[in-house]
Amino acid sequence: MSNVNVKRAVENIRSGTNVYTPLVETIVNAIQAIEAGSSKKGRVDILVKRSDQQELEGGKSHVESFTVIDNGVGFDDENRDSFDTLYSDHKIAQGGKGFGRFTCLKYFDDLLIESVFESEEGRKKRTFMMGKQTDIIVNESIVNCPDGDIGSQVTMRKTKRAFPDKKVTTIARTLVERLLPYFIDADYQCPEIGIAEEDGTGRIILNNFVSNQLAAMINEIPLQDGGIVLGSGEQEQTFQVRVFKLYSPRNQKSKISLVADRREVTDTAIHSFVPEFVDEFFEERSAGGEDRDRNYIVKAYVFGPYLDANVSLERGGFDFPKGDDLLHPVSQAEIEQAAAYIARDALGDTITARQEKKRTQVHSYVEDLAPWHRTIAEDIDLSSMPYNPTPEQIETVFQREKFTQEVSIRQQVNQMLSETDAAGLKDGLPQILDQISKTSRNDLIHYIALRKHVLTLFGKSFELTEDQKYPSEGTVHDIIFPRKGDSAATAYENHNLWIIDERLNFTNFVSSDKPLDGGATERPDLLVFDKPVLFRGDNEASNPITVFEFKKPGRDDFVNPSSKEDPVQQIIRYVNNVKKGKFKTPKGRQIQVAENTPFYGYVMCEITEKVKEWLKMEKDFTPMPDGGGWFKWFGNNNLYMEVLSWDKVLRDAEMRNSVFFHKLGLD
Repeated sequence: MSNVNVKRAVENIRSGTNVYTPLVETIVNAIQAIEAGSSKKGRVDILVKRSDQQELEGGKSHVESFTVIDNGVGFDDENRDSFDTLYSDHKIAQGGKGFGRFTCLKYFDDLLIESVFESEEGRKKRTFMMGKQTDIIVNESIVNCPDGDIGSQVTMRKTKRAFPDKKVTTIARTLVERLLPYFIDADYQCPEIGIAEEDGTGRIILNNFVSNQLAAMINEIPLQDGGIVLGSGEQEQTFQVRVFKLYSPRNQKSKISLVADRREVTDTAIHSFVPEFVDEFFEERSAGGEDRDRNYIVKAYVFGPYLDANVSLERGGFDFPKGDDLLHPVSQAEIEQAAAYIARDALGDTITARQEKKRTQVHSYVEDLAPWHRTIAEDIDLSSMPYNPTPEQIETVFQREKFTQEVSIRQQVNQMLSETDAAGLKDGLPQILDQISKTSRNDLIHYIALRKHVLTLFGKSFELTEDQKYPSEGTVHDIIFPRKGDSAATAYENHNLWIIDERLNFTNFVSSDKPLDGGATERPDLLVFDKPVLFRGDNEASNPITVFEFKKPGRDDFVNPSSKEDPVQQIIRYVNNVKKGKFKTPKGRQIQVAENTPFYGYVMCEITEKVKEWLKMEKDFTPMPDGGGWFKWFGNNNLYMEVLSWDKVLRDAEMRNSVFFHKLGLD
């Protein structure tokens, strides 16, 4: 009598198993019982018992139990004692762990055995259940059975969780995939394994999934060499890979299956290593006859002594790590990657066509949306990029490659400076400078392409909307410079002052639509303290000060005599108040001005005939030659002012950048 804490043993079963695991283990035990018996033809029958509760719409009810029947040697005393021994080594030569029966109680309520066997006293029948407390075998009985057929009937009764599949065909296919090594060994005669409903109807022979080549659901792809050698020296390990097409895959993915003792133990998606396997494949067959076009996936089965020796107790995984470590010569990921590459080569032109499709997608993305990546695209490795990548996924790969290149360049430069003399520096410098030039060129191309995009948005910002209204001045304002901001919080990369004047890219201070003294007083749309980039200094009196006023596109009522929004007078008033020292910088410093401090004023607005007459007759402005703007010098204020149409601002910005757009093919 055994004394084992069965409940704890079941609870301690690690992840990696599922409800199919005990069914597979029971079938394997049946096969081994047949192998241990006479030379008669072996047969295994799997009967599917369903729930008595009928489905509402008349479909098949849920699978509840399984019975596995074989004509093997049966549970004689030796097999019975092995069943009653935890970690029995009775079948160690066949890879037995002496633990598989415990997985039955993890997924089913009960395990029942009926078996007829030969003994010295004659043919007998043994029945028992697997216990759930301290005895592995309970309720055992032995009776004489002179007329019984030798063999066993093992019933796994009532699943603890809903069984995932209903159709017998689906269950059969899953079992074939898990047990495929038994069906494909040319030197092994697998017993006939069939599955049917409880009453025997609808029987499917699993062997036919492979052996009937015309209608087979599984076909092997011939390989020139399926061998893998990993590790080195005394730790060198050899593996063999066989690759199969599985037709009608039911939304499955192509997998790498690691096999131990003729059972599939783990499966991993091949597209984790070769992205082109993420989708199903399509096979065109010859016209007529029973051949037909079919979808399929690929499964690469990996065999080897290293796998047999290291399979876990529950057969849900292996005792070596998925990643590298110092204690094991080979990791699971290494084996799977090598098998994935064999599967890739096995599909040949099919994978090559998908790789070409991906390269075309990447090329289109670079040419149409990201021309700044052209130099990177020349050398980038696309093997890790997903198949059918989104623009975001493509950009992610390019950004990662760009970062890798920049890190490599920095490392090369640092190494050269620390280890190389003047002569060596001269020899190695051109190559590094070429790499730096490529990186810088990409950044410049990116920046110019973004300018093209900004100008497109800017042009739309003063067009009529669908409801025949013009956007507010706030819309165009935010494109040029964010409102309620200043340069203390807005980096030059985040504004587009270059639309107005390239010199405004780098400024010492910009106040955008904020009171100049931090209070609720008047607020120019933009006030800029310009300083030469080549000189240092802060808030110097000699630096020009530029003030902007934006007026809503399509609007010209600010020229009316009753208007309080005269932009010319507003700019003059701002300038005079700055001169009087009324305002401070965001850091609380007095704005420094002198008698000769130059001021520039710009008004951006819609220049209608009404505005033109106002500028000429009331403001005494002079028209520019292109008719898109007017200008005037206010000598007493040391102020030069321009009134510009939105169209002129856009047109001039496009003209300044047109040569760059043309060189990039963006025009």
